[in-house]
Amino acid sequence: MTASEPLSIEEEFEMQKSWRDDAEKCTFIVLARDESDGNSGTSYVDENAIDRMAGDVNLFFNDYDDPHACEMEIMIAEEKYRRKGFAMEAVKLMMAYATSKLNVTRFICKIIETNHASIQLFEKLGYEKYNYVAAFNQVEMELVTKDKRAELVDAVLKSADIHTPQ
Repeated sequence: MTASEPLSIEEEFEMQKSWRDDAEKCTFIVLARDESDGNSGTSYVDENAIDRMAGDVNLFFNDYDDPHACEMEIMIAEEKYRRKGFAMEAVKLMMAYATSKLNVTRFICKIIETNHASIQLFEKLGYEKYNYVAAFNQVEMELVTKDKRAELVDAVLKSADIHTPQ
């Protein structure tokens, strides 16, 4: 989880715009489902979406020795949306996108050792601890997907109940 300061809506849009143009970053905003649309299966974002903004999920391509590796980061900033599955779904979707569209074969995440919920989240997704940085009290975890990209994408799409056009 990140430790960033809250941003105004204008600051959030500016940051998103700058990140959109940065080849070393990829970000998706996590929105809570609009309860008024029922279970229609349709989704769209309108001017009221800011009220449903739960957090964000990000990839950072900062391993210059391995262009197929990225650091994964998830933040569910709004407490009312925590422990409801948003982080799991957002990370799965970002991983599916990264493996199928960005050719990512290795994901890493860095988590403060006291954030047990995040550690458990990534363990459930198959990440394994591979390093501890004492200076930051930080656990580093990784998931290598090189030989199982198609299976990962299919499993993620199925678990998130996403249907792709044939």
